[in-house]
Amino acid sequence: MTTPIEDYAVIGDTETVALVSRAGSIEWLCLPRFDSPSCFTALLGTPEHGRWLLTPVAEARTTRRYHEGSFVLETTHETETGVVRVTDLMPLGDGRADIVRRVEGVSGSVVMDHEWVVRFSYGRITPWVTRGSGHDEDAGEVLTAVAGPDMLVLRGDRLPSAEGDHHRDRFTVHEGERVDLSLTWTASWKPVPPPLDASSRIAATVARSAEWAARCTYQGRYREQVERSLLVLRLLTDTRRGGIVAAPTTSLPEHFGGERNWDYRYCWLRDASLTLESLLRSGYVGPSRLWRDWLVRAIAGDPEDMQIMYAVDGGRELPERELDHLPGYADSRPVRVGNGAVDQKQTDVLGEVMIALEDARRLGLEESPQSWAVQRALVDTLATHWDEPDNGLWEIRGPLRHFTHSRVMVWAAFDRAVRAVEEHGYQGDVERWRELRDAVHAEVCERGWDERRQTFTQHYETEEVDASLLLIPLVGFLPPDDARVHGTIAAIEQDLMRGGFLLRYRTESGIDGLTGDEHPFLACSWWLVSAWAAIGEVAKAAELMDRLVALLNDVGLVAEEYDPEGDRQAGNFPQAFSHLTLIGAAYALAEAEAEAEAEGRAEQQQQSTAAAPTPTAKESTR
Repeated sequence: MTTPIEDYAVIGDTETVALVSRAGSIEWLCLPRFDSPSCFTALLGTPEHGRWLLTPVAEARTTRRYHEGSFVLETTHETETGVVRVTDLMPLGDGRADIVRRVEGVSGSVVMDHEWVVRFSYGRITPWVTRGSGHDEDAGEVLTAVAGPDMLVLRGDRLPSAEGDHHRDRFTVHEGERVDLSLTWTASWKPVPPPLDASSRIAATVARSAEWAARCTYQGRYREQVERSLLVLRLLTDTRRGGIVAAPTTSLPEHFGGERNWDYRYCWLRDASLTLESLLRSGYVGPSRLWRDWLVRAIAGDPEDMQIMYAVDGGRELPERELDHLPGYADSRPVRVGNGAVDQKQTDVLGEVMIALEDARRLGLEESPQSWAVQRALVDTLATHWDEPDNGLWEIRGPLRHFTHSRVMVWAAFDRAVRAVEEHGYQGDVERWRELRDAVHAEVCERGWDERRQTFTQHYETEEVDASLLLIPLVGFLPPDDARVHGTIAAIEQDLMRGGFLLRYRTESGIDGLTGDEHPFLACSWWLVSAWAAIGEVAKAAELMDRLVALLNDVGLVAEEYDPEGDRQAGNFPQAFSHLTLIGAAYALAEAEAEAEAEGRAEQQQQSTAAAPTPTAKESTR
């Protein structure tokens, strides 16, 4: 039976991520990077495609939590005979790729199953496994799994035995006993790395993560959810190279059993820019420099060659292919690696980049000569191509269109470039940028507006709406009190609400050229919270926010979409877009509630003053 997406937790080291099921099975792991081929791939197939299972033999009641402010996962299994606790983590800050798994007897005794099945190259290649001491006689016995350039090293207090091409063990943990296991990736031509000290790595990872989380400036009632979402964004930021991935998985379906399955293990400039905005808003200026420098390296060269996404290290080659040997999650095929959207034209991207970098400038990040030169060149290039049709925010694999959201973000790119000159003193063709900004604004208001329905439209040749139009007031294109903003929000709510949450657009319109449907896209619902908050619909925003937060799983994670009928998460997991819009909605709602409260106090004070008796002439001279 397929494990529900929401039953997974994640552990990671800010260079890659492992998905761990509630039962204790690591079923997805790419090493050494987010976009490397996986060595555990049961998530998209069966246990035969690779997993690392550590679970009680008997039926158990299972609860999970993260150590505060970290991705150190603690899973407690309660059986009839006893209680056992499993701690899983990928240590931070030591420049290695390791997983540590600690099993501790809490009470009574528990019999544990241990299964280690390594399959490199997305579950396709069975490695050569050897038992021995590696290259260090004092380091104890190890298992090494080698295939091509990759080697995994398993070591611990007890190791599983070979059963065909699997390795299995069964052992009993009594109260007070502890079994430590660790897995290390290294290049196959290198010596076996030395063992880790599990206790010190657990403590150091918790301390390092908790210190980072404590710097969050948000103090509202969604503090727990905002903090966990910020930690997700940090986890998806490669702190060695600077790239920010959209999600750590591929091909988790938007439509179960269908073809809407994509590889999100890459760095979309849009998603990364929005991630940066969330981090900056929450007090994390440091990551902006890391990503800014990654951006400059990635897009270096001719501005005409800028892509919408890159590999984690800034690489440009992301050819999409299908893995026919995998049955897919819940029989959803094809399983894809790489992403064909890399060659698409998405004119909105530069707008998001310029908004993020303007936020960074405003918070004190100084431009390097090269970084501003790159931005200026990109804006000058946009000035010659801004009016061309594109594939849009949602990567529509159909005819190019004049998407209204894309045009709005073109306006934002010119607007932030103008601000860089006028407010920060940088050099650029500000007169031309200002003229184009005004021209784009006028065109959108004319061609993107449907007078009959009183709403902006998805693109210039349709009456359909699109949830991305909710960004019109959020990026400053129109003020929140503009009647056109109110009309657009109302039309989106009417046309795109399904089961209490928003679709991106109506797939039955046929615009994306794909078969099947999709479920509500959670980022859009969090945009609606922010939009409602901006126009003063605070009660509606708060009610939707509470329903959205209730969709997070037991450890605070959420995927790309939600299936209201099946009451399950859908799409790649955890999804940066979902978590960053949660953060934005929490801030927007807190600001709207504070403003409403201030207005209420002012109104009460006016009423109190009006009701006070007028002093007599004698009293007024005292």
